[in-house]
Amino acid sequence: MVDTPNRWKRFSDWDARPLRLDKFAAEDPAHGFAAFSSPADPKPGLGLQGGKVISLDGVMSHDFDMIDRFIAAYHIDPQVAPEAMALDSAEVARMLVDMHVPREELVRLAHGMTPAKLADVVSRLNALEIAFAYSKMRARKTPGNQAHVTNAKDDPLQLAADAATAVALGFDEVETTMRVARNAWSNAVACAVGASVGRWGTLFQCSSEEAEELQIGMAGFTSYAETVSVYGTEKTFVDGDDTPWSKAFLAAAYASRGIKMRCTSGAGSELLMGFHESKSLLYLEARCLCLQRGMGVQGTQNGGIDGAPVTATVPGGMRELMAENLLAVWLDLECASGNDARATESEIRVGAKIMPYLIAGSDLICSGFGSILKYDNSFNPSLLNGEELEDYLVLQRDFEADGGLTPVGEGRALDVRQRGVDALAAVYEELGLATATPAMKASVVLASGSDETESYMPRDVAMISEQIKARGITVIDVIKALAARGFRDEAENLLNVVKLRLSGDYLQTSAMVRAGRVVSAVNDPNDYAGPGSGYRLSEERRREVIGIRDVLDQKEVLRSESQHQKDEARAISYLERGEAQGSVDRRDVVIGISPAFGIKLFQTTGGHRLSDVLSLMIGAIRARGLTPRIVRFRHTADTSFLGLSAARLAGSGIGIGLQAKGTAVIHQKDRLPHHNLELFSNAPITQLEHYRGLAANAAAYALGEMPEPVVVPTRGEAMGSRYHARVAMIYAIETEMTSEGASPVEIEVQLKGATA
Repeated sequence: MVDTPNRWKRFSDWDARPLRLDKFAAEDPAHGFAAFSSPADPKPGLGLQGGKVISLDGVMSHDFDMIDRFIAAYHIDPQVAPEAMALDSAEVARMLVDMHVPREELVRLAHGMTPAKLADVVSRLNALEIAFAYSKMRARKTPGNQAHVTNAKDDPLQLAADAATAVALGFDEVETTMRVARNAWSNAVACAVGASVGRWGTLFQCSSEEAEELQIGMAGFTSYAETVSVYGTEKTFVDGDDTPWSKAFLAAAYASRGIKMRCTSGAGSELLMGFHESKSLLYLEARCLCLQRGMGVQGTQNGGIDGAPVTATVPGGMRELMAENLLAVWLDLECASGNDARATESEIRVGAKIMPYLIAGSDLICSGFGSILKYDNSFNPSLLNGEELEDYLVLQRDFEADGGLTPVGEGRALDVRQRGVDALAAVYEELGLATATPAMKASVVLASGSDETESYMPRDVAMISEQIKARGITVIDVIKALAARGFRDEAENLLNVVKLRLSGDYLQTSAMVRAGRVVSAVNDPNDYAGPGSGYRLSEERRREVIGIRDVLDQKEVLRSESQHQKDEARAISYLERGEAQGSVDRRDVVIGISPAFGIKLFQTTGGHRLSDVLSLMIGAIRARGLTPRIVRFRHTADTSFLGLSAARLAGSGIGIGLQAKGTAVIHQKDRLPHHNLELFSNAPITQLEHYRGLAANAAAYALGEMPEPVVVPTRGEAMGSRYHARVAMIYAIETEMTSEGASPVEIEVQLKGATA
């Protein structure tokens, strides 16, 4: 008798595919997991009296939150609003895909529509119609693209080489960030020099803490900024220590210095930060975009951005990312249309996600194409990275579509990489910053990624970066150094970009520089139009489509966590000892734990017991002769604010912030909230030895030392697709336990019978 298997084998075959690494969230509007509509979304509505807004989407003016107030004052055009709001949403949706309705007319009407009205309109379009409407409504005719240029070591030589390569490939903008926050100035100089190789006009941004980013811009190294984040709920703004007015002021500060600027928003950010108000992702993003138009910014970076992985777990999430981009261009904002976060491990889903933008075109198809390898991408891997760059070039060929890039031959690639490395090394020597050996330079020119280089390490870079900042070195000093060392072309190229600040032409909507000429919505307006109609999902069919297996909800998260509760109770106990007070003991280091730590949550997302993590940290601090204190904070669950709050209580001024999910940070009491000393942002791959090292470094900082930062190595995993749904649910559990103004609690920790 032959045994009959109890499963069709093809399911086993499917289990072996990369798609099974992606995790999907159940549609759950109450917990923020709804793409296009939620029962909590308001109905479109607007009340005007004497030319002033007295109600907005069902909220009376005396009940406005700060977002409503800003939108009412600076977005809504009272001359257009009565006409625009009276239009049937389905009619406006058809206008968006009607080639006979001019773009200009639709932009005019958008300025009189509320967030709920805008969201209601675009939610009626299917994916094909959204792509068509986007091709019609984007501001500039000629498409462009933006590159991420970073590496795992913050190695400036590699940054210069990779920036030069990105310019050769045709990227119109280059964006960098760093693994270690204080390396920002070195990264900025390296990329500015590398981006001057071969041609001029590639714009550059250094993504850092907002205040320092502005300082770097004022020093002349950057020509644009886009990390001014905007959120769709008031509590998220407050949690980020910002308001729409402070963001508008920052935007004006950039513009006054001649720096091109766009804001950043995108579906999933409020969900990840724990303040979604049970609203749909699209409605919250509509609020963000109305805020940005009211601020008068040049454009937006949206389409999920860091929230794209969690948005992609929701039914209709990919379609929502397209819809929010359409809202951006409909409001006449330049659109850097996302595609910078790798939202999936499935190469099929990657290809499907990029295709509408490649076919429809965009001001910037990616707000960060990873021109480097995934593991070198300090923003976390992009939708497309160095591994897939050639695939993208072939897609341009296959569909005869301009994706903003141009193939580069092997010889040309080596030439520009060598030139970039030599130019930066010359600047460093001329300014007395550092000396790069021939072996260091040679290792970088030929390397595909930082695993293959023998060059600067993060601590070396920190010394260089702090010299640049302390000495007040500006872009003019760098230009002079280039010219003095014989890099005349690069000096002129960099100077030409700086000169753009004087003319201000590249502050126009959707501006980029091509062949030495500013190209924007003013002199290159989009005049595309075309038909659009087709199949729509019925609700019955929609339910069939979303009825997949392997979904996750908050109940399942709590159930899985509860399985570890008894085990942890045998290993550790947390005894409350009253309100925590500030200390004057300089040997005191505070570990600030999150509200649910050891109460509802018991393991990191990397699978480590919280008792093990805490035990190792306590031991590492004691090993340096210092005193570890454990304090539970209940006013916040944010990693940065946990760390900063801990540092402000510590006599040493050094604190560790530790979330239950495993994200950790070292902070210093006098630093800005998000400008920490060290950060573990990727908890799923953070190992126990990393936590021990982080605590040891905290002790070293407390003793006045400068330790080598602990960098958690990544191999480019799309951790967002695997963990963001779970992380968002975990963080919601944490934020539900917060209370505004709650006092911190001193905790006595007992580990396996020993009191800590």
